[in-house]
Amino acid sequence: MLRFALRRLGLALLVALAVSFATFALLNIATDPAQAIAGENAEPELIAQIRADYGFDRPFLEQYGSWLGNAVRGDFGRSYYWHDTVSQLVLKHAPATIRLALMSLAITVLLAIPLGVAAALRPNSAVDRLALGVAVSAQAVPNFWLGLMLVILLCVMLPIFPVSGDGTWLHYVLPSIVLGTSSVPAVMRLTRTGLIEVLGSDYVRTARAKGYRGLRLLMRHAIRNAMLPIVSVLAVQLGQKFGGSVIVESIFAINGLGRLTLQSILGSDIPTVQMLIFIFAMVFIVMNFLADLLNALLDPRIRMN
Repeated sequence: MLRFALRRLGLALLVALAVSFATFALLNIATDPAQAIAGENAEPELIAQIRADYGFDRPFLEQYGSWLGNAVRGDFGRSYYWHDTVSQLVLKHAPATIRLALMSLAITVLLAIPLGVAAALRPNSAVDRLALGVAVSAQAVPNFWLGLMLVILLCVMLPIFPVSGDGTWLHYVLPSIVLGTSSVPAVMRLTRTGLIEVLGSDYVRTARAKGYRGLRLLMRHAIRNAMLPIVSVLAVQLGQKFGGSVIVESIFAINGLGRLTLQSILGSDIPTVQMLIFIFAMVFIVMNFLADLLNALLDPRIRMN
């Protein structure tokens, strides 16, 4: 298990290094940092002075090495737009996004897994068709449209939930529904497919021959193996909820990392955008690493690969 974990950790570190290099390169190629700091109508002399003061005239690899060294020490630079350190901005906005991501993931699990299990237990039945219909509908509805409809219905016509903000847990209910519903189709279909395959396996037929039935058979013999791919996809979905929170946070005015990303892009704030993209990528990498470890614990055969 230790060797498996070390191999996965080494791979995760290599991916993180590649992501940081690609992010740094693309943002610095797409935008001139000196121009972003000086403003659109700045004189060329001022832009040249800023380029020299900030070290933007140094070779690219030297700039990247300096940024990476500072990032390892926890120094992610200073925001051009917000006039604060990027670390402080991330710490200020991260709690709202974390709460939104976890609540939306809980909604995904509560909706998708029961639907997938019900569909797998009665394939090609009315229950199966209903579950697939819910999944297709959830996949077809855009997040921004669903968010606006929920605001009109449950905030304006029926004032049950607050329209915007992040002061209480009630502020996160509608955004979590919007963000969580978008992940239901993938998780539900994977649950259905995996459970149907497991229920048709030899060891489940043997368990039935021994007298296992219903919930006892499902929990003791089927769910554990069917959960292996679901764990991986849920880890990916949690990463997507961090990156996909930009639209949802903007609709509901949640002061999280997604809204910070949008405002920083509009303000050409390269250090903040660079760090936020790296954070979203790191969430994917860390969650996939943890999913690999959990899958290895659930199925020892994975450790041999």
